[in-house]
Amino acid sequence: MITISARAVLTDIEGTTSSISFVKEVLFPFARRELPGFLQSHQNDPEVIPWINLVATEIGNAPSMDEITAALRRWIDEDRKHTALKALQGMLWKEGYESRAYAAHVYGDAVGALRRWHLAGWPLYVYSSGSVAAQRLFFAHSEAGDLLPLFQGYFDTEIGAKRVSDSYRCIVAKLGLSPTHVVFLSDVVEELDAAREAGLQTVLVDRPQDYPQARLDAADHDHPRVVSFDDIHLDFVE
Repeated sequence: MITISARAVLTDIEGTTSSISFVKEVLFPFARRELPGFLQSHQNDPEVIPWINLVATEIGNAPSMDEITAALRRWIDEDRKHTALKALQGMLWKEGYESRAYAAHVYGDAVGALRRWHLAGWPLYVYSSGSVAAQRLFFAHSEAGDLLPLFQGYFDTEIGAKRVSDSYRCIVAKLGLSPTHVVFLSDVVEELDAAREAGLQTVLVDRPQDYPQARLDAADHDHPRVVSFDDIHLDFVE
């Protein structure tokens, strides 16, 4: 058990509140499979056009829709953190959630802790590489029910990359809090390094379900380490 004195909690999703396998084995394959038909039927939609144009600009040479689709599928395979890809995936996943093709996985200990913290008055926020729309869909359609009311805000890579310290400075500025009053929970050591550099407190969530080889000693980069949200005790700092 570790004790954190703070005023707000900022959490990652994949590998932190939820399993890595759900994203890799359910969401990514669904998006890859449904992408061609989605782009063909929605290519003239106002909310889709800007993202298609962004991909086309990056590819260059006035690519065809087939080339844009191929590039996006390649980025899915590479798990590339591209804003256009994340936005389009979010739209695809919306269709999947609403059709009940799947429900989002959230670890039971994370659900329990988030609910306790919310009831205790803790401001909870999400920062994930998935788009804000995708994050909201994820928590609205979880296996544990609608968890959206637990959170006060969401951040994605439009605010900056998760391994860049300035991203965390921007987040705490938007929250109106001192960096030392925010604790960031993540399974990615490099993200925690960036958050710590920006002055935030950090916790490495090192779940054995996702990381059979525990990150210990030098591997944890001196971040406080837990294997479950049940191992985190929060104290509100005045």
